[in-house]
Amino acid sequence: MSHRQHRITLIARHAAKPDLDWNYTQSRHENVVFLDSVNALKFAVRSMNTPGGMDIERIIVDRAGTAEEFLGLLATVPHELAGDILFIHDNRAGFLSASARGGDRVLYALTQRDIRFYLETFDLVTGRAPLSLTA
Repeated sequence: MSHRQHRITLIARHAAKPDLDWNYTQSRHENVVFLDSVNALKFAVRSMNTPGGMDIERIIVDRAGTAEEFLGLLATVPHELAGDILFIHDNRAGFLSASARGGDRVLYALTQRDIRFYLETFDLVTGRAPLSLTA
């Protein structure tokens, strides 16, 4: 088994908010785990940060927490975590924390288009906007 197959994407999404068009059908997404809160993400990161634990490729907070909770998450991730950490606001804009040269993290403000481009680039969404019902 290659190292790549052990990489995992953790996604915290808010159950009461309209779902993004997550791509559930791709075989590479066997390593995507959906959680219901930022606290659950923190617990998962701690438990995976053990010898022989899974390698976290990215963490996504999809409207499941506040900006303050996102900053708390950033403050608790281990220095060894090189994966991206993406925060999506209710307006679908957000922030991306990524590893920089030298191992430090940088924080980028992203527009809705930037967020969508990121998700489509990694084949995490289907590329089709979800249907919304109107009265």
